[in-house]
Amino acid sequence: ALTVLQDESFVSMPAEEIESVSLPVGWKSYISPEGRKYYVNTSTKGTTDVCISSKRKKERRHGAMEMEESFDAEGSFDDVSCLSPQSPGSTSPARRQNKEKEIKETKITINCVTFPVSMSAPEQQLLKPSEWSYCDYFWADKRDPQGATVSGFEVLLQKQLKGKQMQKEMAEFIRERIKIEEEYAKNLSKLSMFPMAAQEEGTLGEAWAQLKKSLADEAEVHLKFSSKLQSEVEKPLLTFRGDNFKKDMKKYDHHIADLRKQLVSRYAAVEKARKALADRQKDLEVKTQQLEIKLSNKTEEDIKKARRKSTQAGDDLMRCVDLYNQGQSKWFEEMVTTSLELERLEVERVETIQQLLRQYTTLRHETDMFNQSTMEPVDQLLQSVDPAKDRELWVKEHKTGDLRPVDMDI
Repeated sequence: ALTVLQDESFVSMPAEEIESVSLPVGWKSYISPEGRKYYVNTSTKGTTDVCISSKRKKERRHGAMEMEESFDAEGSFDDVSCLSPQSPGSTSPARRQNKEKEIKETKITINCVTFPVSMSAPEQQLLKPSEWSYCDYFWADKRDPQGATVSGFEVLLQKQLKGKQMQKEMAEFIRERIKIEEEYAKNLSKLSMFPMAAQEEGTLGEAWAQLKKSLADEAEVHLKFSSKLQSEVEKPLLTFRGDNFKKDMKKYDHHIADLRKQLVSRYAAVEKARKALADRQKDLEVKTQQLEIKLSNKTEEDIKKARRKSTQAGDDLMRCVDLYNQGQSKWFEEMVTTSLELERLEVERVETIQQLLRQYTTLRHETDMFNQSTMEPVDQLLQSVDPAKDRELWVKEHKTGDLRPVDMDI
């Protein structure tokens, strides 16, 4: 008989005194003085982990394995595989279900991307806290108004393309403003040459002539304003991010889309491997049951073969999961890098347009200032208008004589 513990806390008992139950090869059963059963694998010297089928707890103590009562009412093991070395492909159904349930409770896969379940997982720390960064808020997919699935990265790309469109429309708006200025300048210049009230005389005539001239000066100011708008605002808006910008966006789109497609493919491989493992484990369980009721002489050999296949299926699943995780990590890294680049481009776009619009307001203020300067001579002459002086000048030029009529003599 084999002593279970070296400290002699338990006394081994012959197997003949234990219930007559068929144990797997290499296993022996012992009873302690307290009446508790122990199962020892003599071929591995007690080093193999053994699951407890009744309470599912394991304990290794000086090379011996203690098990709670694991026989059912019919005198058979709840889970025969618990007495065998466990591999990924030969996990017991109960243990496997518990593990899968635990994983499902903490993680969820949406559109082939695995996320933690917010209720069970600790809150994730943002990559760039308090910055509302693109790299923190666009991991999940969403649905557009038409019901189509749109990835978070596509939302970021649409923002970039929309920004490009807004930039184009702003340039068109400035172009319309330039046309108005050019037309206004043309009309002012034309009006300044009209010979209306050209015969006005005196100080009032001088003020009137200066007012007409100021129209021509103002026309020149607006013409220069339109020219500067074209060179300093409209043109930069049109040339900022030319045709290559959309090509660059397509490159980003294709790159991230390819990584996402690879992730989808690898997730499909994981699901296929998971199903294959489930099928192999089910086959192993069936053959194990056949062994218990001794339906076939070839059952032991079939079990070994089924266990090898189940182990291989488990290895395949682990390999597929590893490839999936590698693919998701690569996608994650590229998403962070590319989203930060798109964020930088958006900041650059906003700051550039801000600068150009500030230039517009500067030119507008300059135009007002120049227009005001064209009015200064008019204001000065208007202040000099003197009706008496005008009368003097007009009388001197147009007088017909200063001798007044007198009474006729008889």
